[in-house]
Amino acid sequence: MTFRCHSKGGTPEAFGKESQMNNIIMSNQTKTSNSIKFQLGISALIVIGVGLLYGFNPSKFMPLVFNFNVESLELKNMLRAIMGLYLGFGIYWVVGIVKPPQWRRATLVNVIFMGGLAFGRIISTVVDGASEQFTTGLVLEVILMVWGMWNLKTKKA
Repeated sequence: MTFRCHSKGGTPEAFGKESQMNNIIMSNQTKTSNSIKFQLGISALIVIGVGLLYGFNPSKFMPLVFNFNVESLELKNMLRAIMGLYLGFGIYWVVGIVKPPQWRRATLVNVIFMGGLAFGRIISTVVDGASEQFTTGLVLEVILMVWGMWNLKTKKA
């Protein structure tokens, strides 16, 4: 059996170099793909987790973590609605991970979501003062927002 080489130069050495270059290109595309998926994945895990904590049993969680009681039906309803929003956004970001045509839109939604949270926390910090609990959240939101913006500018799904 004879194999013919159709690369430039037609020599086995040229074919080997071309094959190595294709492997490097494919490896870089996989790294890029993993990088863009990682930003959405971290965001989805955090937001889905926080959403479940806020809304699953707010009467028990909120007093433990935030030192306030959730007794009124309206407050429970509001926290569960926030849970629904967080779950919806988190699920959409997972869709952006598993369906490449949705990646760009999911990342844009992520940037807007994280930027909106960060903006609200900045306003609260200026008006109400700094919160030890939420300063970490503010930093993470800004990081995820900027990372998403960088991915949108430099990467393709």
